[in-house]
Amino acid sequence: MFTLVRCGNKEEHGVLSPQASIKAMEVEDGFEVELVASEPLVVAPVAMTFDNHGRIWLAEMEGYMPDTLGTGEEEPVGRIVILTDEDGDGQVDDRKIFLDSLVMPRALCLVNGGLLVAEPPKLWFYEMKDDKPRGRTLVDSAYAEGGNVEHQPNGLFRALDNWIYSAKYDWRYRRADDGQWLKEKTHFRGQWGISHDDWGRLYYNDNSSNLSGDYFPPGLGAGNPNQRRVAGYGETIVADKRVYPIHPTTGVNRGYMEGILDSTGRLVNFTAACGPLIYRGGLLSGMNAFVAEPSANLIKRNVLHAEGFRVVGKQAYEGREFLASDDERFRPVNLYDGPDGSLYILDMYRGIIQHNTYLTPYLKSEIAKRNLTLPLSMGRIYRVFPRDAKRVVVTIPENTDSLISLLAHPNGWVRDQAQRTLIDRQAIEVATKLRNLLKKDNEPLPAVHALWTLEGLGQLTSDDIRIVLEHPRWEVRAQALAALTSLKKTVAPDQLKDLLTVAISPQDTVLAPYAMLAMASLANERFPEIPALSNRLAEAYANDRYVSDAFISGLGGHELTYLDEMERKKVDTSTVLHRRLVAVVDAINEKSKSKDQALLAKRYPKGTVLFQTACQPCHGEDGRGVSPIAPPLAGSEWVKGNKERLMSLVLYGLTGPVDVAGHTYKTPEVSGEMPGIAHNPAIGDAELAELLSYIRNAWGNNVGDEVLPEDLGAIRSRFGDRAEPFVQSELHKLFGKD
Repeated sequence: MFTLVRCGNKEEHGVLSPQASIKAMEVEDGFEVELVASEPLVVAPVAMTFDNHGRIWLAEMEGYMPDTLGTGEEEPVGRIVILTDEDGDGQVDDRKIFLDSLVMPRALCLVNGGLLVAEPPKLWFYEMKDDKPRGRTLVDSAYAEGGNVEHQPNGLFRALDNWIYSAKYDWRYRRADDGQWLKEKTHFRGQWGISHDDWGRLYYNDNSSNLSGDYFPPGLGAGNPNQRRVAGYGETIVADKRVYPIHPTTGVNRGYMEGILDSTGRLVNFTAACGPLIYRGGLLSGMNAFVAEPSANLIKRNVLHAEGFRVVGKQAYEGREFLASDDERFRPVNLYDGPDGSLYILDMYRGIIQHNTYLTPYLKSEIAKRNLTLPLSMGRIYRVFPRDAKRVVVTIPENTDSLISLLAHPNGWVRDQAQRTLIDRQAIEVATKLRNLLKKDNEPLPAVHALWTLEGLGQLTSDDIRIVLEHPRWEVRAQALAALTSLKKTVAPDQLKDLLTVAISPQDTVLAPYAMLAMASLANERFPEIPALSNRLAEAYANDRYVSDAFISGLGGHELTYLDEMERKKVDTSTVLHRRLVAVVDAINEKSKSKDQALLAKRYPKGTVLFQTACQPCHGEDGRGVSPIAPPLAGSEWVKGNKERLMSLVLYGLTGPVDVAGHTYKTPEVSGEMPGIAHNPAIGDAELAELLSYIRNAWGNNVGDEVLPEDLGAIRSRFGDRAEPFVQSELHKLFGKD
């Protein structure tokens, strides 16, 4: 057991006690920080959720990075624990282990009387009784397959529409009435952490961005596998990435690079952004989004507002943060709303936060210099709240009438939990009372929760949709369009068409994308009554990118047929609809020319595995890039051209804008940083040579010329222990542009 020894105002290795760590924080005026739990009750926390009794269910990833090599990460030392405040003083005083001996557990979700747990690569559902697991079901054997710890699915967020979504993933889950688990394709979202607003729109980010999100309901718009991106999803909500640490933060992975740190040694822009939270606790006015930055020991506040269906935002203030600490081990990794309206912070409290896959020699030196490896097995949970706020801890009741009344509670967490509880209990007897809420024009949020509770209970009808479509608030009518698609198996197609006809107005530019997204979802089910209606709306909004992309999302497999029809009619080829449809058809044609990826995987097995782990999370399974992280590899001159240039780039990294296929990629479109792997001892030249040979022949690149291990050795000899990444101009000067 590691023993803490006080040394001045800090303990050995610079560790602060929880109370001292709070004193090291600067928080926005008028707010207060309280300790909820700390070690030994909390160890390496990465994800949590509250149950109906206000207890915390916590995922502990104790195996994460025990040292700079990641030694022992495969050891089964992770846990799911239940934390309880037994005496009601606001601090946890009891810890109960629910699951032990897990390898790197990373997400959990209470649902249907059990617990979903992500233990890579599997997703499990545990039945339980008296807080003990009673059997488990394998929901997905490949939930977190491939990728490294920083780039695997996480979140397991139970959204307003009753589906469970993840960050860094493009599938969603839901348990059917018969106990079977449903899995459906959705949009790819974010990196670590996921949240939603009062209207069910999802928000997320990647480690180099502030806040991204969706303008439209999460379950729509992902039906066409040929469509790379749908406007209104994956939008930049807050573009400003500037951060304001209160102490020098030289211990960041690329701190040696120009522009990463300012003249005082402080981080300039996000480098480890995570855990975004749309705060809905009811103690703050307006719409607020908080983002954690563990590398700079801070939490940022953004203020958001709606412009029609668009959500835009800016940082709450310039030159300072909502919360910042000069305790280098304060590592906020996830943020949550709570039953009392507070904002809850998971602090992993440790020195090493960067995973070794991309750990630079510079950061290894910083870690050694300040003894940041030890201690391990620590962690804290804090709550933050306005000092003058009247906080009331809400315990979710058993009585169904009380649950219905909580659908109007000012705390969004309480409303969500009331909805989920009614659904999990299959309380179909409350359907009439829920329908009464649909008719209350002056209470939009209870109406929305009532709508989705009916949907979750399997009690939603076309009459319910018709009532909500008459609501005075367009945001509520939009929810009706999103929920309408869940009736596709129970309502006749002509009735669905009638409902859509009622909802569509040629002048309603705000609701038009929602209507088209709903029609596209039904078109994917091949409802013959829908295409004529959607075609008319598409023609009326041919220059609207949101409606056009929504329309294309319902054309999967029929893009060329519709394009031919447009050209036969001699439509205007300059419209947004025509141009975006042509782009999708071109991508389909390009994809059809590509080599069989399965054959390449057999030819380069080690390279394929390394690609899935180190490259795919940023460049995509299809090599077409993941926005807003990295540009495409498919068709890239950097991949197909001079292999010495490619080897140098991969070994030592690339920073700054980069030109690919005639387009300049720079922030915020991509992160602007590709870390090198020359100094990662876990990656040998043999497997790296296979990786480079693989990408030079995948997705139609078809270079043929293989990279050999000795080629990489020559590049290593040429550049030695170079630490800084290349810039584009330097590589062009060294190796040319061909």
